[in-house]
Amino acid sequence: MSRRNQRKSTPKAAGPESELRIIGGEWRSRKLSFPESEGLRPTPDRVRETLFNWLQAVTPTARCLDLFSGSGALSFEALSRGAEQATLIDASPLVVRSLKYNLQALKAQNAEVHEADALRWLEMQPTDLSQRFDLVFLDPPFRKGLLKPIAELLESRNLLADDAYIYIETERELGTPEVPANWRLHRQKEAGQVSYRLYNREL
Repeated sequence: MSRRNQRKSTPKAAGPESELRIIGGEWRSRKLSFPESEGLRPTPDRVRETLFNWLQAVTPTARCLDLFSGSGALSFEALSRGAEQATLIDASPLVVRSLKYNLQALKAQNAEVHEADALRWLEMQPTDLSQRFDLVFLDPPFRKGLLKPIAELLESRNLLADDAYIYIETERELGTPEVPANWRLHRQKEAGQVSYRLYNREL
């Protein structure tokens, strides 16, 4: 293969990049690059390790929704650990291109990426999905007030499985987030300036 073709085969965006490491499952220790972007905060290794210890009985066969995907760290980790399918949503064309590239590098056939605003994407979803989401990752940009309307749309659009788990990562200063009454807090911890919580949906 010529150098020219080699350059074409790696559709990386110009500009600085960061790196994440998958910490468990089939792709354990695989390293992936992603573009540096304002507000993009990959969930740290130790937080992911804690989260997926909490979810070890849930992740295999789960259908996952990753809103505000960013680096894709949470979806990649879930797929590596046996999740059945993942849907990744991000509004940045640069980020979406990177997510697609990394999924291709991992040879992941059970994931899809959509370039979309998370609120608009949720509003457009049918309310009669035959297979609803078992596991949802919510790591919205800090200080934007997005968490409450996103949570309300997940419920009103009937997108969650009856016993779905919802992971929420927020700025510590926010305090306890406002979520639907039927989301029962399962676990919570703090790491630096970040609070993270896992909820279990009840009917």
